[in-house]
Amino acid sequence: MGDLLLVRHGETEWSASGQHTSWTDIPLTANGRAQASGLAPLLDSHRIGAVFVSPMKRAQETAELAGLTGARVDGDLVEWDYGGYEGVTTGEIHRTRPDWFLFTDGVVPGPSEHPGENPEEVGERADRMLAKAHAALGNSEGCVVLVAHGHFLRVLTARYLGLPTSGGALFQLATGTVCRLGTEHGRPVVAGWNIRPAQ
Repeated sequence: MGDLLLVRHGETEWSASGQHTSWTDIPLTANGRAQASGLAPLLDSHRIGAVFVSPMKRAQETAELAGLTGARVDGDLVEWDYGGYEGVTTGEIHRTRPDWFLFTDGVVPGPSEHPGENPEEVGERADRMLAKAHAALGNSEGCVVLVAHGHFLRVLTARYLGLPTSGGALFQLATGTVCRLGTEHGRPVVAGWNIRPAQ
């Protein structure tokens, strides 16, 4: 059975500026497209059994540029719904909530169609996605690739390792990188993190 490969989408204008981006569907920057294209040889070195991708444009564009084909779009891979913090930076939030921390405090409510998610809800969604990924791994001899977003993939990593949702804070995740979750002696491990192609 293969490993679980996590791909964070390439850079966008908002990821570069530190603005929280969940449902705002903005494209990759030129640098983000270069990051995504650069992942192709790295991913090509793995035998890929299945690919799942977030429905957001930035994730789908990354998957395409990275040479991933046959991707299944899955709504569980969307980014943490930031509610009223959409488009807002952590620095701006800290002006009125200096002790605010996403992984434990969640977000303030947003518009009715995007009310925001609390940490437990994101953790439950990550657990659902992991169940689907494990099923795909069991039906394939290759790796399973998830192309998605920074905070969500950090939570998913924490849940994979048996940590609470707040454990996602331990895993800083850069744009346009690959991470590898595997096992050692039957136990889940991080086998590679923030991997970029050799320069």
